[in-house]
Amino acid sequence: MRVLIAPDKFKGTLTAREAAMAIGRGWISVRPWDQLELLPISDGGDGFGLVLAQALAAKPATLATVNAASGPVRARWWRTADSQLAIIESARVIGLAMLPPGRFHPFQLDTRGLAAVLQHAARRGIQRCLIGIGGSATNDGGFGLARGLGWQFLDADGNEIRAWTELHRLRRLVAPHKLNVPTRVEVAVDVRNPLLGASGCTRIYGPQKGLRPDEFTIAERNLRQLAAVVRDQLGRNLADEPGAGAAGGLGFGLAAFADARLVPGFDLVARCTDLDRRLARAQLVLTGEGRLDASTFMGKGVGELWRRCAARQIPCLGLAGVLGDAAKVRRHFVRAESLVELAGPEAALATPAIWLRKLAQRLAAAWQA
Repeated sequence: MRVLIAPDKFKGTLTAREAAMAIGRGWISVRPWDQLELLPISDGGDGFGLVLAQALAAKPATLATVNAASGPVRARWWRTADSQLAIIESARVIGLAMLPPGRFHPFQLDTRGLAAVLQHAARRGIQRCLIGIGGSATNDGGFGLARGLGWQFLDADGNEIRAWTELHRLRRLVAPHKLNVPTRVEVAVDVRNPLLGASGCTRIYGPQKGLRPDEFTIAERNLRQLAAVVRDQLGRNLADEPGAGAAGGLGFGLAAFADARLVPGFDLVARCTDLDRRLARAQLVLTGEGRLDASTFMGKGVGELWRRCAARQIPCLGLAGVLGDAAKVRRHFVRAESLVELAGPEAALATPAIWLRKLAQRLAAAWQA
């Protein structure tokens, strides 16, 4: 039997590749006659860079830039051997994990550090850039990125605005003399939220970044004015574009100020990894990530892979660190199991690769084919 093993990351414990290897080792130990193909996946969030770098044989590089708090950081990115394509994962520049220990408020953070990576890629002659923007610590609508690229933000008196929390005073944009970014920038968005409103970046994702409910109005006021000036001056009505609210509005900022195209992250990864061709020859698919729940089927990579399997009538098994909404998840997958159910929460967190291998062994032993 031909088995495609295609998990996303188990956040905080295993990369997508490590998860795929653990599942593969467990499965083949029980069913050595099966033909396995390992294909780590991503939807544009943490791990996007590694997944695409492996698929496209891109080599890592590092660049000195700044994190979301303007502290020094060495950011990893990737480029293909012909230097025509760059892969950037914004979480490796402006993600929470790149911040030093301590408390940081989103009002103090911005996306400026990402601009340096884009500009460096352009200076190296790279024509096309793929950016995964999940996992950011910011909520600035791409303001810092734009300033880093040379855009100026002026108030009614012509004074330059230097913090995104002052964008409510914005009246005029001044474009850079030359926009130094790769010719073609594609942004893999892992969510479809608009920039503003009840489903926007501030109200949906702000709390997990440190915004309090009483601060939502402040953040929205500034982002709303930014969107209005972009609409009126640049003629680009982007606030309601699916994915504009991704990464604290970085999707909006890249589209507005770097002429980037927003694309569903999983669709981009599927295209780059030739997923449909791999599915065409698969008889069974194993997928999973750290948590499977109802939100899995709202655009996340694992849910989108399940959807493609269902359309082709390929049985799909789900493996998770933990199951939320277990009954709903199990209605989708032929079978769905978790490390927590098998090992308990402490053991599952301490040695996830071991227990993921054992979970794969358990599923393989129960599979009748």
